[in-house]
Amino acid sequence: MPDTKRIPILSAQQIQQKLDRIAYQILEDNFEETELIIAGIQPRGNFIASRLKAILESISHLQITQINIELQKESTHLEAKTDTPLQICANKVVILVDDVLNSGKTLAYGFGVFLDLPLKKLRTVVLVDRNHKSFPITTDYAGVALSTVLKEHIEVVLTEYGDADEVYMR
Repeated sequence: MPDTKRIPILSAQQIQQKLDRIAYQILEDNFEETELIIAGIQPRGNFIASRLKAILESISHLQITQINIELQKESTHLEAKTDTPLQICANKVVILVDDVLNSGKTLAYGFGVFLDLPLKKLRTVVLVDRNHKSFPITTDYAGVALSTVLKEHIEVVLTEYGDADEVYMR
């Protein structure tokens, strides 16, 4: 069977530009805050969250705390682990970060992690929004929105995995 063609969506430079823009949008939307929590959904959302944290720290005086969320995405109910106690999020703005929004299930589970906490705001960031939502999920900040067919696959490759940054479609 022949290898399917890789169609480039974002280069490393474009990924950086999108993350810079998202960081400024987050800063503008939270200009009255002194602290933000950035929650990255593993395995790639946490790397994007780390990059956003670094950008925000370089352009603002906000105290940024990052937490990483590990979800069991194939489960029929919410199963999640965090590397930090969730109580630190109480009464704060939380930015939930993932790489690609496809059906919305992962972000819906990500929301579920914070349901028992009083938050000021909960916002979402994705690098790619595919517009194939099965759940009523919207993104507050997206690098790029694509209308694709269901059989197409979006792959986010990051240097944290040892490859050059790239987003492509197969």
